[in-house]
Amino acid sequence: MASVAQHLLWFLPMLWLGMVLAISFLEAPLKFRAPGITVPLGIGIGRLVFRALNSAEIGIAALLIVATLIVAPGPAPATWLGVAVAILAGQLLVIRPLLTRRSNRVLAGADLPRSHAHFWYIGLETAKAATLIGLAIAAAP
Repeated sequence: MASVAQHLLWFLPMLWLGMVLAISFLEAPLKFRAPGITVPLGIGIGRLVFRALNSAEIGIAALLIVATLIVAPGPAPATWLGVAVAILAGQLLVIRPLLTRRSNRVLAGADLPRSHAHFWYIGLETAKAATLIGLAIAAAP
C-alpha cells in the first residue's frame, strides 16, 4: 500500500497540474474566441467546466492527503501539499463566489468592467501550478 501511495504522491500532482494548465490557461481564454460563442454561452460553459475541474481538484487533493498520511514523506511534500490545498480553498471559498456574483449580474444584462477577481484567480492558478511542480519534485521516488 505504501508503494502505491508513494507513486500517487508523484503522479497525482502532475495530473492535477495538467488539468489546471489545460483548463485555466488554454480552454478558458480560448472559448470566448470561438465563432458564435456569446458572453452568456461562454459563461455557461465556463461554469460547467470549472465546476468539473474544481470537483476533480478536490478529489485529487483528498487522495494526496491520504497518500501523504500513509507514506509520511517528510516536511517538504506535506508543506507543498498544504500550500496547494490552501490555494484551492482560497479559490473556492473566496474568489469563485465573487466571480459567480459578477457572472450572475452579467447574465442579467449588466455591462460591467473587467473583474479584478479574475486576475486574483489567474494569479492563484499560477501559484498553484508552481506549487504542484514543487510537490511532485519533493515527492519523487
